[in-house]
Amino acid sequence: MRKTSKRTKAYAALLGLTTVGAFAFSAGGASGHGYTDLPVSRQKLCANGGVSGCGDIQWEPQSVEGLKGFPAAGPADGKICSAGHGNFSALDAAKQPNGNAWPTTKVTGGQSQTFRWQFTARHSTTDFRYYITKDGWDQSKPLTRSALQTAPFLTVPFSGQPPATLSHSGTLPSGKSGHHVILAVWTVADTANAFYACSDVTF
Repeated sequence: MRKTSKRTKAYAALLGLTTVGAFAFSAGGASGHGYTDLPVSRQKLCANGGVSGCGDIQWEPQSVEGLKGFPAAGPADGKICSAGHGNFSALDAAKQPNGNAWPTTKVTGGQSQTFRWQFTARHSTTDFRYYITKDGWDQSKPLTRSALQTAPFLTVPFSGQPPATLSHSGTLPSGKSGHHVILAVWTVADTANAFYACSDVTF
């Protein structure tokens, strides 16, 4: 059997450390790690090819990541759905890039709704929060804080633990009709960021 030199062993060890380091960076870096697909989010529609002309977001639906602390902090008004990323600005537009309305998911107020996430990394989590637009919100403009009800209608705490499942359920607000936007915010516990996803629904 051929002997392995000390230099070869050292190089292999260094290569292993470099690979592990690169993986750790990619698992915790800024490439982003989650989005909602139920109700289907705008970034998922773009990734599916159901909406054309979305730009970079079609390749990175999991990357809508911005500062946490919403609504006191986080993305600026008008840039909430993109988390402030200029290359994802198609998500902020009131309509699809082709000028048509965003496709909507039919929901029923006062009934339980499943919210499903797709994760490419399960970060330590503070909570998931879900906001919805007010009655009479201006659908012709990008989403702003003033268009949303102040308090989330659903908060799912995780106390710093990584999410064990892809979905959870909560009751939708009652008394709503027509087109609304649900803003999902996944707040990461051990970084300064959160993930944002906007889903268009019809009551």
